[in-house]
Amino acid sequence: MVGLGPGQRSWTTPEAAEALAGADDLVGYGPYLDRVPANPRQTRYPSDNRVEAERAAHALQLAQSGRRVAVVSSGDPGVFAMAAAVLEVAAQPEYADVEVRVLPGLTAAQAVASRVGAPLGHDFAVISLSDVLKPWDVVLDRLRAAASADLVLALYNPRSKARPHQLGEALQALLEVRKPETVVVVGRDVGGPEETVTVTTLGELDPETVDMRCLVLIGSTQTQVTAAGRVFTSRRYPG
Repeated sequence: MVGLGPGQRSWTTPEAAEALAGADDLVGYGPYLDRVPANPRQTRYPSDNRVEAERAAHALQLAQSGRRVAVVSSGDPGVFAMAAAVLEVAAQPEYADVEVRVLPGLTAAQAVASRVGAPLGHDFAVISLSDVLKPWDVVLDRLRAAASADLVLALYNPRSKARPHQLGEALQALLEVRKPETVVVVGRDVGGPEETVTVTTLGELDPETVDMRCLVLIGSTQTQVTAAGRVFTSRRYPG
């Protein structure tokens, strides 16, 4: 399991780059494989982003045959990505002889936070707004609980074409316990060629400006924007 980081090649760690170069086979979502430098010695197995269990089983079967396999993820493979999917399939008895290693990568929350300062300077929670693998009511309950605990929130998978209404519902749930002037940071394609980073507020954020290439940071009551436009959350509570 290899994490590429969010976008730019400099955010792929030397450990990850070494593992990618040494692999016989690369397995992963097609656009992620496209980010790995070409190597004619290797075989690539691109697939759709919705066949995680099948992709994991294929990778494990290749490894059983004696191949050195790298399953490629964007960001960190352990954060809403392929590491859990591979390990879940690898727990089956027929794959007991396959060694699985997870090589970490820079995750989107860290990348977006770095662009504006240190909004993750205190306790924070990471929540996916996707309801593909969990009920939407559970997502809303977790948002309310984390907001009530005054945690900074990093929202992954914030808004897709299949669920365009859910970010608006999530923001309304947060506004039940957070003030409209709460600091919000939206990073889109951070590390990529179309990078944009916007600092706004919970009351002003327009869900229509957010898509699946975005990561949304919702500040706590202690998150502030300096006169220079930098965002940070004090390590002290209250700050």
